[in-house]
Amino acid sequence: MRVFISTKEREKFINKIFLKISVKKAADFCNLSERTIRDWRKGKFSISLKSLEILCKKTKVAFPKNVEIKNDYWYVAQGSSAGGIAVFKKYGRVGGTPKYRKKKWYEWWEREGKYKPNIITKYKSITKPRYSQNLAEFVGIMLGDGCISKNQISITLHKYDDKDYGKFVVTLIRKLFNVYVGVYNRKKELTTNYYISRTKLVCFCVDNLGLKQGNKIKQQVDIPNWIKEKKLYSVACLRGLIDTDGCIFTHRYKVNNKIYNYKKISFTSYSKPLLYSVAYIFRDIGLKPRFTRNGKEVRIDSQKDVKKYFADVNSHNPKHLKRYKK
Repeated sequence: MRVFISTKEREKFINKIFLKISVKKAADFCNLSERTIRDWRKGKFSISLKSLEILCKKTKVAFPKNVEIKNDYWYVAQGSSAGGIAVFKKYGRVGGTPKYRKKKWYEWWEREGKYKPNIITKYKSITKPRYSQNLAEFVGIMLGDGCISKNQISITLHKYDDKDYGKFVVTLIRKLFNVYVGVYNRKKELTTNYYISRTKLVCFCVDNLGLKQGNKIKQQVDIPNWIKEKKLYSVACLRGLIDTDGCIFTHRYKVNNKIYNYKKISFTSYSKPLLYSVAYIFRDIGLKPRFTRNGKEVRIDSQKDVKKYFADVNSHNPKHLKRYKK
């Protein structure tokens, strides 16, 4: 049941209530939101009879006089009548069987509906960039921590360690494709998802860049040929791969009671073609890569080579730069 009070009586009654309790307290008593209580105060909505009785009981304020009490659905008859009149004026009839409505809809669809632009189903546009070092680095990022589904691409990074690198990734994607990048922090995981829901971008990544949808390991992905064929692109792609799936670590060991510390670079992948391509690029820029015994990791062990890597390739991931310089 709903209670309708005149403006003057409502203001008088509500002021008495809030002299004794706060809006928050009133909301708690009535099991409602504070916004609903404020709307009652403004006269935006009618007040429920049950809530009014609770407030009167809790505050010992007398029930307001000269009120009108109506059923919860008092407006249904009035609203349905108005709706029926509006429909009759527009179509010359009210109601009709589902079969008839479906028939008329198909007639409309064949006549004009399918030719009209649909802003809901229409593919959103993207900028299609030319091959470049930035685009090659994006491909490296996707091969490392990226994923492509039917209508979306996403990149998953560590929530805290890669927070600053995530900002670089967002800026790079916006610069390349002129699209919105969504950011979603997984509450129960230490990861952040950076995603773009654009079918045209998915098609561009697959058809123009040589990336693949679905599981990268099952498909044994590799660096696309347009990147391999140009050294500048290969270096940029390598940077994206190391910044995502690579690691800068300190190798410590002890000889004759003396401790030695050396920085090393590691890249791990369960895709053999990708692993071999990374090793090839390392060699091409003058480094000496080494495969580990399990065959799933390639490393740069020499301190001279590690220094050369950061001089020639560098990194856009602050995490790697800090570990290298520390």
